[in-house]
Amino acid sequence: MDADPAEPEVSKRSRGVAVALGFFGGIFGLHRFYVGKSQTGLAMIVTFGGFGIWWLYDMVLLAAGEFRDADDLPLRNWGVDEGRRLPGRAERRVEELEERLEGLQNQFDDLAERVDFAERMLAQQRETPRLRPG
Repeated sequence: MDADPAEPEVSKRSRGVAVALGFFGGIFGLHRFYVGKSQTGLAMIVTFGGFGIWWLYDMVLLAAGEFRDADDLPLRNWGVDEGRRLPGRAERRVEELEERLEGLQNQFDDLAERVDFAERMLAQQRETPRLRPG
């Protein structure tokens, strides 16, 4: 694969995801597990993010775009790479689940309409006077 020399190679991981993981679980090294640095992630768990100092250092690097993944590539892209989101099989499964959910929603709407009709019929039956045998 020929890379354009004008564009430096960057990580395919999302900087936005890493920042969120770092913010909410940084003292447990979640952002480091995300970028493939499992050993230092475990060290952060044991030391509670280096007593907060290591965590703060990582957050500054993430905000500046200088934090690097396990392949030593900087995390610069905020978004998730669309081409790598779901493999083909998982994407088909999501589409299948969406179709099934739509089918369930249609069935629910049909049942709600039938219940509404039955309630109107019962209310109408209660309102009409009954003939009493004479």
